[in-house]
Amino acid sequence: MGQLNTFPLSYKVQGLRIVIVGGGEEALNKVRLVTKTTAQVVIISRQIEADFSGFAVQVIERAFAPSDLDGAALVFVAEESADAELAKAEARARGIPLNVVDVPAECDFYTPSIVDRAPLTIAISSEGNAPVLARLVRARIEAMLSPGFGKIASLAGSLRQRVEGLIHDGAARRRYYEALVTSPQVEAAVVSSPVAGRYEAEVLLDQHVKQGEAKGVVWLIGAGPGSEDLLTLRAQRLLQEADVIVHDQLVPSVVVDMGRRDAERIDVGKAKGHHSFSQAQINTLIVRLAGQGKKVARLKSGDPMIFGRAGEEISALRKAGIQYQIVPGISAALAAAADTATPVTLRKVSSGFIMATAHGADDSDLAHWASLAQSGLTLALYMGKSIASEVAAQLVAHGASPATPVGIVVNAGRSNVSTYSGNLRSLIECQVTFSLGPAIIFVGEAVEAGDWADAAQLAGMSFKVA
Repeated sequence: MGQLNTFPLSYKVQGLRIVIVGGGEEALNKVRLVTKTTAQVVIISRQIEADFSGFAVQVIERAFAPSDLDGAALVFVAEESADAELAKAEARARGIPLNVVDVPAECDFYTPSIVDRAPLTIAISSEGNAPVLARLVRARIEAMLSPGFGKIASLAGSLRQRVEGLIHDGAARRRYYEALVTSPQVEAAVVSSPVAGRYEAEVLLDQHVKQGEAKGVVWLIGAGPGSEDLLTLRAQRLLQEADVIVHDQLVPSVVVDMGRRDAERIDVGKAKGHHSFSQAQINTLIVRLAGQGKKVARLKSGDPMIFGRAGEEISALRKAGIQYQIVPGISAALAAAADTATPVTLRKVSSGFIMATAHGADDSDLAHWASLAQSGLTLALYMGKSIASEVAAQLVAHGASPATPVGIVVNAGRSNVSTYSGNLRSLIECQVTFSLGPAIIFVGEAVEAGDWADAAQLAGMSFKVA
């Protein structure tokens, strides 16, 4: 690991001035950053070109004078001029930290990329070498912290004396603060109002005082279709907080690995034709883990409430009195629609969108689906890849037109996505071995409006896909 050429710290500016010499876009960029503080911000330049009207700053349009640095905590020079040279010399003579924009060699300090959850702040600096990289790292950290995190930090600070008075053991206090900043109830309440947040924090504190530590929680998290960049910000944040990650077989390792490095990982491995854990065993597992006081991320492919058997797990958690939270994810059908630009609802063509599982469908289901397809609704059939031709034949037998457009997306939302296009007739007549992976079968007139230019055509073909 290399050594740092700068020492990261937080610098007090309350009651002081921050002086920016320059009146253009570079000065405006610095204003956006420093006006997050309580310092008085002063802009000085002979020529003010940028619009500073949206910020609480003092704009002085004249030549720089040495007295402008009286009471200054920091100085930014954001233009090239004689005034700029004078300001740099004066700042150095007075020992005021100086930043010369885009000239790292002349800087006493650098302005980091900042994650602002005041009073919590996180600064990311590359010592001026790679500001783009710093911004990308900032974006990742932003994704981990909810917008209300700063309010939780303020709440924690306001409770410090009370917590120390009630919980004397340091480790027990740490457990309380960990529970406080990760509690979905506290987060939702504090965003609503400070009073509501304080109430929930006090309830949690009372639990810790009486029990020694808070109860566990289970987060039922939608992992999306498989690409890590399709996870929601909330899912990413909770994965980083989880003590245990209980995940399905369809969730890729790259998504599971977004959790805490030291989190326990349990693969419950439910795949077609092979269940390493029964649903009852999964229910028992997550209840037991949460009962031990652990934060459990129950990670499911797609959205947990769509063919994820979340209802059974929620019922078990309710019965055991375990706290839980649902975190939605992008379902495979929506990812498939996005991959193929298919408008599953389309004005004057399709007024609705039906998601159903083809696996195990009975005759009444098929008759109903055929009726829906005839009425113009778009069908999105899950778990039907191995019986696609059979399902297509039964839909036609129940009245659906053989010419009804069909589109099939395998591995929706992933880099190895593959697509197939045709109609019910061609799907019946073809013998197709689809790509490995979960599939969505779209049926309906709206499918024709999608982008299937690169799709393998089913019509009149008999082929295998490895």
